[in-house]
Amino acid sequence: MNINTACAHILSQLTDLVSQINERDFVKPSDQLSQSTIGQHLRHTLEFFICFEKGYQQGIVNYDKRAHDKLIENDKFFALATIERIEDFVRSLEEKELRLEVGYDLSQEEFVMIDTTAMRELVYNIEHAVHHMAIIKIGVREVAPYIDLAKDFGVAASTIRYQETSPASH
Repeated sequence: MNINTACAHILSQLTDLVSQINERDFVKPSDQLSQSTIGQHLRHTLEFFICFEKGYQQGIVNYDKRAHDKLIENDKFFALATIERIEDFVRSLEEKELRLEVGYDLSQEEFVMIDTTAMRELVYNIEHAVHHMAIIKIGVREVAPYIDLAKDFGVAASTIRYQETSPASH
């Protein structure tokens, strides 16, 4: 499976989740998630992809410059449309050289530029999404237990491979 397809699979799992959740539960604060919502975690996850998509066009990716778009976190249908657009971008993504702009100085907006590639950033987005999907799964179990998530939702590919080959799992 190539990286684009692996990412599209993850986005498809997010589509499945959002399709199943009712609108009330999409925005319901979760005690297990410190009062954040499924919608907020989804928005955060998708905005990294959006930053990557904008950066891909411009040649410079900066994940700190997220929009914090309330529409994504509050409107499940807008969120679904956003996932679909990101999936189209990911499926057509081609390798190219990029620059990553990062800033870790808390007292000022000072950025450092690092060489990267489109595929490296796609891998980063996959890892970031899987991490947040694991968190989302915790919230879903609390606020929307009726949702049927895929067995591998929020589980890293390396973990799945390990579990399949580990003697303890048999």
